[in-house]
Amino acid sequence: MTPDLPADTTADPLDEVERYLSHHPDTEAVELLITDTNAVMRGKWAPAGTIEKAFTSGVAFPLSMFGLDVWGREVMETGLHVDTGDRDGFCKAVPGSLRPVPWADVPTAQVVLTMTTETGKPFHGDPRHALEAVVARAAKLNLRACVAFELEFYLLTGRTGEAQAEALRPVLSLGDGPDRQNMYALSDLSAHSDFFAAVRAGAKAQGLPIDTILSEAAPGQFEINLKHRVDAMAAADDALLLKRLVQETARRHGLRATFMAKPFMPWAGNGMHCHVSMVDIDGANIFADASKGQRTLEHAVAGLLEGMAPAMLVFVPTWNGYRRLLPGSYAPTRVAWGHNNRSVAVRIPAGEAAATRIEHRIAGADANPYLVLAAILAAMLDGIEEQRVPPPPTDRNAYEAPAPQLPDDMQDAVRLFRKSDFIRRTFGVEYRAMYAAIKEAEISAFRSEISPLERSTYL
Repeated sequence: MTPDLPADTTADPLDEVERYLSHHPDTEAVELLITDTNAVMRGKWAPAGTIEKAFTSGVAFPLSMFGLDVWGREVMETGLHVDTGDRDGFCKAVPGSLRPVPWADVPTAQVVLTMTTETGKPFHGDPRHALEAVVARAAKLNLRACVAFELEFYLLTGRTGEAQAEALRPVLSLGDGPDRQNMYALSDLSAHSDFFAAVRAGAKAQGLPIDTILSEAAPGQFEINLKHRVDAMAAADDALLLKRLVQETARRHGLRATFMAKPFMPWAGNGMHCHVSMVDIDGANIFADASKGQRTLEHAVAGLLEGMAPAMLVFVPTWNGYRRLLPGSYAPTRVAWGHNNRSVAVRIPAGEAAATRIEHRIAGADANPYLVLAAILAAMLDGIEEQRVPPPPTDRNAYEAPAPQLPDDMQDAVRLFRKSDFIRRTFGVEYRAMYAAIKEAEISAFRSEISPLERSTYL
């Protein structure tokens, strides 16, 4: 596939609306989508006539939606709620994001929104703007990122609801037991062929560039890979919209799909690996340059290694996510890199020179793709601009390598995030404080909860 180019933002925005409605004249409704800090899709259902408004004046939403914790509760310490009068911003449609909703009961469109203030300026709390700023920084160097995400998830069956959470179990193929790993099994894909056919059909309808689908390292666990795009914003959009497609398709099939980082302790966690290369003004991969490509690649790697621990809270943003980072789990635990080595945090995959790229393996599948990619690209640019030199690559088991340990506790990750100059430069002082406040509120909630194990042990 030839990677897509960035959307044309100079065209009349209503041209996109007109084209869409000419192909979908029976559209009755639109789903207005905006991604919050925790990568939760929020928004409204509205009549189809609202589409034009979304592309012109914008749709009002409170700025405080970016000051919510993972449960959707207000975090007052963000300063975005009653202290400011809970002011509205205006969310405008992202060009190229108007698409059909295949699973809707009535003909419905969806459009991705981005938040601006009353004066029309980008609102700092919207995670899209953090990535846009890093993309603009790369453009000043005549560079564009070529990006693809890989997303892992579990398909679950059983009752849902807080009281019945333990009744949820991974789907199993006929004749399989829960202790069968069955990695890369075609039989597991065949057992759920109707589900994956619906996912592919939905992706085609929505223009999501799905590549390969495989059975992963645990019963009921699967991975869907997206194709590369020379458009970082579109690649992050792809990741979020794919998650939504998978979850809605599962619901239609009487299943539940979860991107929770570590839903089951005995089995593998869900990661969101990010493949990145950089192309120049002519579209050439700078890491594949015969004379200086390897050196430039190593500069980028060095930047990634240096920015890794400060950005850990972005890559692993949940209390549960730190349970995924275990030795031997193929989720990294050390600040290490290597060639063709899946135990490291930054892997250089094997392949032809023209496809030389970096695979960043830290993020959980529940992380926010905009923030993850902003941190990755900013660190790569730091390394390239400052010509940093990485330590030697790790060619064996990185879990035993003499490399620094990654933070394995959410509170430590918050501490590093709060004091990091890299985070300040990448996300800004306001965002750094807001994001840390949300995460500290979540930590407090988890620490105030007594676990069933504590009760069964001590009661």
